[in-house]
Amino acid sequence: MTDEKHMLEAIRLAEQAAGAGEVPVGALIVKDGRILGRAHNQVESLHDPTAHAEMIAITQAAEALENWRLEGAEIFVTLEPCAMCAGALVLGRVSRIVYGADDPVAGACGSVFNIVAEKRLNHRIPVVKGVQGERCGELLRSFFRSRRASRE
Repeated sequence: MTDEKHMLEAIRLAEQAAGAGEVPVGALIVKDGRILGRAHNQVESLHDPTAHAEMIAITQAAEALENWRLEGAEIFVTLEPCAMCAGALVLGRVSRIVYGADDPVAGACGSVFNIVAEKRLNHRIPVVKGVQGERCGELLRSFFRSRRASRE
């Protein structure tokens, strides 16, 4: 499967999040062509600030491998990971991050911080950005437009 196809699956997960009233972010973790984890944001439904799509997918992938080391695994996520998620991806030794939309507010893969390239940490992760970026960005913009309109 190509980066584009994996990102389309992450987008499908993000759409599920939006349908559940969650910020539309979806994540997929893949190793050797096998999907080890797939999730969408569940912060609101679980009342948990750590229930980001990436964090849930990391937990699923580690459980599938029976190992917290996710070496050789790649994550496909619709939005640039935040500091918490980027840190967890470094700790888990993920091999590559592919994301759709930049996060100019909280992005930690180069937009605001660059945790995944920090030389003082024991692992660095190559990043591919902008895969299906416009579609991922529009999903987020549409979600927040709708939320603002419903408050008026």
